[in-house]
Amino acid sequence: MSKRLDRVYLAAISALSALSLVACGTASAVSPDADFSLSSDDHLFLQLRDAARANDAGKAAMLAAQLTNYPAPSYVEYFTIKPQLFDSQGHARIDAPDAPVLSFLQRYDGQAIADRMRNDYLVVLGNRHDWKNFQQQYSRFVLNDDTQVKCYALEARLSRGENVADAARALLVEPKWYGDGCVDLIGALAESGQFTTDDIWQQIRLAYEQNYTTTGSTIVEALGQEKPKDSLFDDAVNKPPLYLARGVMPNTPAHQLTLLSVTRMARNDPAMSAATFSSVAPSLTPQERAIGWGTIGYQAALKRMPAAADWYRLSANAQLSNPAYECRTRSALLAGDWNMVRWSIEQMPPALRRQPSWTYWHARALKQSGDTASANQEFQTISDQFNFYGQLALEELGQKINVPPRTTVTDAEIAQMQSVPGFALSQRFYAMNMHLEGNREWNWPLRSMTDRQLLAAAQYAKRIEMYDRTVNTADKTKSEHDFTLRYLSPFRDIVERDAKNTDLDVEWAFGLIRQESRFIINAKSEVGAGGLMQLMPGTAQLVAKKIELGPVSRAQMNDINTNILLGTNYLAMVYNQFDQSPVLATAGYNAGPGRPRQWRQDLRAPVEGAVFAETIPFAETRDYVKNVLSNTVYYAALFEGRPQSLKARLGYIAL
Repeated sequence: MSKRLDRVYLAAISALSALSLVACGTASAVSPDADFSLSSDDHLFLQLRDAARANDAGKAAMLAAQLTNYPAPSYVEYFTIKPQLFDSQGHARIDAPDAPVLSFLQRYDGQAIADRMRNDYLVVLGNRHDWKNFQQQYSRFVLNDDTQVKCYALEARLSRGENVADAARALLVEPKWYGDGCVDLIGALAESGQFTTDDIWQQIRLAYEQNYTTTGSTIVEALGQEKPKDSLFDDAVNKPPLYLARGVMPNTPAHQLTLLSVTRMARNDPAMSAATFSSVAPSLTPQERAIGWGTIGYQAALKRMPAAADWYRLSANAQLSNPAYECRTRSALLAGDWNMVRWSIEQMPPALRRQPSWTYWHARALKQSGDTASANQEFQTISDQFNFYGQLALEELGQKINVPPRTTVTDAEIAQMQSVPGFALSQRFYAMNMHLEGNREWNWPLRSMTDRQLLAAAQYAKRIEMYDRTVNTADKTKSEHDFTLRYLSPFRDIVERDAKNTDLDVEWAFGLIRQESRFIINAKSEVGAGGLMQLMPGTAQLVAKKIELGPVSRAQMNDINTNILLGTNYLAMVYNQFDQSPVLATAGYNAGPGRPRQWRQDLRAPVEGAVFAETIPFAETRDYVKNVLSNTVYYAALFEGRPQSLKARLGYIAL
């Protein structure tokens, strides 16, 4: 691969996370200024992909007919067939053709694109309730990462008389991913009697709580004869104060509509919802009252209202959504109520309870109660994980954070990676800014690789300057590691120079760049943040003016030297605004300085940095802060050659 194409790759690949909020942020969809001349066939191919995404079968067929000799024939064919399987709204077509799909799966069996096609076909088969053929294809589905397909798989088992209610309850926790398949599963479970009306109402409330109102209104149909009148349901979801003012009738539908109304009202005004609910709560059962207070506490916690913990204390033993369980625990952390932290985590569903974050905080609660032995047992279970919570757990056990021994691979092992199926195609896609397809082709062969092979692949990616693939591939090893790849440090002379000039820790700058752009030079987010340090244009101009650099163009902003100069200066400015707190400054870099300033003002007492990070109300910023500071500690261990402390960097957040 030529150096020119290498640079194109750097401008094209996306391995970035969520949308930036205010000043700077992680990029979610890279769209850099192109420096690579696409051929006419390349342009047609990109149009074909767009037609497939829009499920425009006619346009896709027309474009594909012009690409008879394109170097990625499997994708030309996939983009031609896929829009025949779904309508313009993304719903699977009952009358979708089978023959071209089956032929495609046979010819490309074992390839990444075949698994993608199988995913689409399973949605069609599930929609048809063709369980015989669904099961045949499902047994060969490798990634199995589609919630809708998982729902159809449970419905297939249900059709054979199996009891899948518990598995369905564990799966049905994120309405965002339900699609037609999960709504269909809920209806089938209701019809079979495996889901009670309480189960269905729980799903309705969950959908409305997360603001997936169309999904919620569709699930209502599963209630069958117990479905409330349309006028009552409409009042409950669209006019909750009016509905609640009527009081609560002594019947189950009325009680459920009351809880749904409270859920809707709490989204806008938790305090008013709490006042209104207090007047109707005596008419509900103890369990229903706990559910109502739980949804009020959840919305209040999202707004970091001091009363959230008080309302949440009334929700003990209630069946809540996963986000509500998590917010309840965070409210208890902010309030310093370690007893509530403990019982809140213990009431979580098992899958949620086992997450490293809640293992760590539960152990902290045990330790606070004096049960150090049990706490240490829990810390031990996650202390070998290379993440924020594993690092904190390790320190709770009295150890510092270091990097594991480095495993090196030979030139011969690295050279073998050039012939790995999928790698060449992935490079082509990256050069065309087709990051989803590029990632799919790169990641597919990694599934069966040993740790040494993964490290060889990471080294190969480094040699051709696919830096984000270097990091992500090295990050997959289990027992043999190379943290110089996992925590890559390209452009180190530039970063060190500008970090020194702004009195920043160079490891913090690298920790932030790793999270922001994965070292993709010209990365650009959907909201316009650009470059290695993902600066918003307005922020870049502001910083340039402050350091007397003058106006900067988009090309200058993405230049390595200029971007790092502006990014490190901006980080230093935010750092100085927040009394040199890395936690607050990192949050400010991502969400804008105003938000963490308000979050600190909302505190009722000083809190440790880990608690503050855990209780940031924006999921993206919360994860961002944890990842950046976790990265920073590993960079420090690499650069300084000595053990480190994450807790020392987190410090305390004063009022």
